[in-house]
Amino acid sequence: MQFRILGPVEIQDERTGLRILPTGAKQRALLGALVVKSGHVVSVHRLIDELWGENPPANATNALQAHVARLRRLLPVPEPGSGEPHHEWIVTRSLGYVLRPGHSTTDAQRFNELAARGRAAAADDPQQATELLRDALALWRGPALEGSVRGDICAAEAAQLEENRLTALETLYDACLRAARHDEIIGELEELTTDHPMRERFYDLLMVALYRCGRQAEALSVYDRARKRLVHELGVEPGPALRGRMDAILQHDPGLAAPGAPDRVASVVAMPLPPRPPGPLPGAGPDATVLSLSGEIARLQHRIERLSLEHEELMRRFDRLVAQPAAGQ
Repeated sequence: MQFRILGPVEIQDERTGLRILPTGAKQRALLGALVVKSGHVVSVHRLIDELWGENPPANATNALQAHVARLRRLLPVPEPGSGEPHHEWIVTRSLGYVLRPGHSTTDAQRFNELAARGRAAAADDPQQATELLRDALALWRGPALEGSVRGDICAAEAAQLEENRLTALETLYDACLRAARHDEIIGELEELTTDHPMRERFYDLLMVALYRCGRQAEALSVYDRARKRLVHELGVEPGPALRGRMDAILQHDPGLAAPGAPDRVASVVAMPLPPRPPGPLPGAGPDATVLSLSGEIARLQHRIERLSLEHEELMRRFDRLVAQPAAGQ
């Protein structure tokens, strides 16, 4: 048996593949609350609040008992003659009800287990981490406790699970960058920055992926988009991590290169420009002015050399891309 809450609440018999779907919002909310508090007594008062909120019926306790009875009939029982012991899923206590999970699990437990293993592997084995994290995220069928969020119990759990999902996504794409798979994740990160525009980490990861693909201008435009959204929605500037990422891209920081396979263009453009000489002091002679102009010329020559090397590398990439279809033919 598995209780599934990463999406609409349902019960799945893993032996037969049978799915049990509670009918009605209150039945789903009742099952969701009992699963979230599995193994713990949930008081009658809290369950009434979970199902009806501030407008409970006059006979709320009796109505709750009726919903519990219907839910009990939904839960599977051993087939006659199977030899399996009977398991009472929902037990009545003096203060309320408790769901006894027995040997059953939840998809949320499985998700948290896989996500934890993925986080542990991210630093040393990013390839394995991406597989574990994608397996964890594949368990989601929609918003957590979808159709069951009527009271505080399910609402709090749904919010926590959603935060765990977003954290797992951030870890996943960080692991993809560690595994030099930046070209595979740009589209997914674009969608995430649209769906979660206040989440700065997704912008950060997207900027790195674009930069490693030689798309520096687009990486900088992502920062501009993030800044405008944050200022408009929250009235705040991007945090230090995102600002630091923009500065690193502008300076072609070598640390942005993919691990184990540094990009030649990135390493070329990472060469620092010669320091700008200070302008001549007021009243300085013509020699000081000539020295200042010589420094500016040296800086310009250095910049031209960098641009030329970038151009050569881009042309080589273009030639390789053109040659690939021809080779296939």
